Amino acid sequence: MRCVTAWERVRARPSRTAPWPADLDPRLVAAVRAGGVEQLYTHQGQAVEAVLAGEHVVLSTFTASGKTLAYNLPTLNALLNDPSACGLYLFPTKALAHDQLAALDALLSTLKAPIAVRPYDGDTPPSHRSAIRREARLLVTNPDMLHTGILPHHTRWARFFGNLRYVVLDELHTYRGVFGGHVANVLRRLRRICRFYGCDPRFICASATIANPRELAEQLVQSRVTLVDDDGAPRGEKHVILYNPPLVDPQLGMRRSATLAAKDIAARFLHAGVQTILFARARLTTEVLLGYLRDAVAGEGGDAQTVQGYRGGYLPHERRTIERGLRAGTVRGVVATNALELGVDIGPLSGCVMAGYPGTIASTWQQAGRAGRRTGTAAAVLVASALPLDQYLITHPRYFFGRPVEQALLDADNLAVLVSHLTCAAFELPFDRGEPFGNFPQPDAILDVLAGEDVVHVHDGRYTWIGEGYPAAGLSLRTGTSDNVVIQETEGDVARVIGQMDRPSVPVLLHEGAVYMHGGETYLVQQLDWERGIALVQAAELDYYTRAGSTTEVRVLNESASAGEGGGVETRQVLRGYGEVLVTTRTTGYRKIKRYTHEVLAWEAVDLPEQELHTVGYWLTLSEGLTARLQEAGILAPPVDYGPDWPAQRNAARERDRFRCQACGAPERTGRQHDVHHITPFRAFGYVPGVNEFYRPANRLENLLTLCSACHRRVERTRGARGALSGLAYLLQNLAPLHLMCDPGDLGVAVQTQSLDTGLPTITLYDRVPGGAGLSARLYQLHDELLAAALDVVRRCPCGDGCPGCVGPAGDVEPGAKLLTTRLLQVCVERETG
Repeated sequence: MRCVTAWERVRARPSRTAPWPADLDPRLVAAVRAGGVEQLYTHQGQAVEAVLAGEHVVLSTFTASGKTLAYNLPTLNALLNDPSACGLYLFPTKALAHDQLAALDALLSTLKAPIAVRPYDGDTPPSHRSAIRREARLLVTNPDMLHTGILPHHTRWARFFGNLRYVVLDELHTYRGVFGGHVANVLRRLRRICRFYGCDPRFICASATIANPRELAEQLVQSRVTLVDDDGAPRGEKHVILYNPPLVDPQLGMRRSATLAAKDIAARFLHAGVQTILFARARLTTEVLLGYLRDAVAGEGGDAQTVQGYRGGYLPHERRTIERGLRAGTVRGVVATNALELGVDIGPLSGCVMAGYPGTIASTWQQAGRAGRRTGTAAAVLVASALPLDQYLITHPRYFFGRPVEQALLDADNLAVLVSHLTCAAFELPFDRGEPFGNFPQPDAILDVLAGEDVVHVHDGRYTWIGEGYPAAGLSLRTGTSDNVVIQETEGDVARVIGQMDRPSVPVLLHEGAVYMHGGETYLVQQLDWERGIALVQAAELDYYTRAGSTTEVRVLNESASAGEGGGVETRQVLRGYGEVLVTTRTTGYRKIKRYTHEVLAWEAVDLPEQELHTVGYWLTLSEGLTARLQEAGILAPPVDYGPDWPAQRNAARERDRFRCQACGAPERTGRQHDVHHITPFRAFGYVPGVNEFYRPANRLENLLTLCSACHRRVERTRGARGALSGLAYLLQNLAPLHLMCDPGDLGVAVQTQSLDTGLPTITLYDRVPGGAGLSARLYQLHDELLAAALDVVRRCPCGDGCPGCVGPAGDVEPGAKLLTTRLLQVCVERETG
């Protein structure tokens, strides 16, 4: 109990019901009643009434509240009474689509109605597709297939689009960030094609609880939407527990691993006969935890195979088998990413353990809702990691339990996304000059650019596609790029494909020497052919896993907005801005980490091409005057004068070391010289310009070592060289997701003591997707709130001199970094509010 910071009991509540809408077909009402539903819940009745009245509707209620029935009723009602009417169901994943198909088949079997319900996704055999196009009246698919396999070939679907009455968007809350921007544009294309065929379908949206369901639905549908959020479904009793692993070193602020603590709690649940789901935030963590939990079950004499993994990258038949096992009870535990956060039917689990904060309050409640989805008592345990975001929530339980869930953000007019989908739309149908694209008023300027690139041809005020192929095939909705690397397992001369990975993730997860995990099995990456996009792996029994590191540089390309000095009078000392940035990242090496102890066994170098990301960033810059005063006060380190012989000695050291890093062997790259490191710190020599010449012994070649930026950073960290600026960046990166509905991994951070653009101390947070996802623009607006939250965290943290819960581990920052970061924040907040 000493590690439990909060234990909330969510009381059971009874249902509230509504009468059956008078306009529903009696056959449909009878079929639903035969399935055990005597009355509708209040939210179901309100949603059905609104849809039947011709409104676009978004239904936002708790997990397992019966949202499926609320959209099935009006859709099937239309299909029963109009033999030509059609419906389109869109689910974010194939797993969820197949799950809902089973529920639909059961209802239609009772109804005994000849309505052709057909799935259409990447798993649909090509030989079945022409028949589906001819027969389907209710098509079940996902946005990706709509984007690549249906809209570009709309002439084959003329019957369907000409009679489309309803479009269902389930799990609406998942359509946020860059994925949401893509889906909004796919829906623009869908509505444009429907209008071409003389149809204007109604949209029925279903969402988990978020702060802005109507706004999100209207951004996606681009029409006025009616909100229904009066949840009348019953709810079983649930215990929600916040657990902070114990401190193992109070002075350093080091806590027991959240991964191991979550494993122990899940193992206790399973030992007690509680069917349990264990959520992890990353693919790697999922596989590590799966191995740990299987070991724990086997160690108590149980069957390790009753615990399964579930994440993206598993083959469809593997996922279906696991889902059936969970419903049947033969699978007692499952370790999953947020792939099971959505509404796939996995039966009445009673225990949920979350290894680390899922990233948003909404996702936390969604994951907790997987336990006790039906009735009875359930428990959900959130195990905090040592990251500041987790520690802020675990020490502010009222913030978690009392704060409304976050907003879901998307930017449909993101230029990179918009241009891609305008290209797809032009392929599908010609554009007339002045024709809007959804609520984007005039895309003519973009179409003119495409015309200049010979993608479209302009004639008589009409833009017609003349490019090669069809553009949707080259555009992924999920990653911003369709470029994947195929993973092949090799055994002798035989190779088989076991998975694929988006190219931006490859340098950190599939570099040569990396440990790749799948279904609890470990594979060693033998070769990565970057140009051909193939990674060769071999099965291996290993007692370690790998985690890669990288270096990042940021340069501002275009400033969209800023706040700071103006009118010749210094109005603010903390300058902020946002706009287009170029982020250059290079994976430099990886650590081998021992299982269970998490001891670093070795560090190895990696030599892969630099990755360039054109995106949007938000930056915080300290003005020249404020920087000087902070340096005088000792809060920021002043620039170091290395003496008059430094340029010559630096170049001599690089030449002696043959322009290679002396730690990892990496050669210098064009446009980026390696760093030169003082083995004995320069400051230790006490050089004072004009007073002594102690720079000479400090700059002896024997005291200098050539290092790449990544190795230099690692060496400096072992000395605790990170100070107030890095401490503030650590806080901001980990706290920003509290104010945005995004995963912490959606944001990158770069710290520059001297910005490449201004020469001033700068922290940049940037969207980690091409073209941005609207996150940095929101951070620019939340600047003051972010700084205030960071100051609150560092003041409340009980550690002595920095820890993972505030400015970073004590060994990772210079002595006094916590105090210096606090003083820096006080100056920033006082100046912002003064």
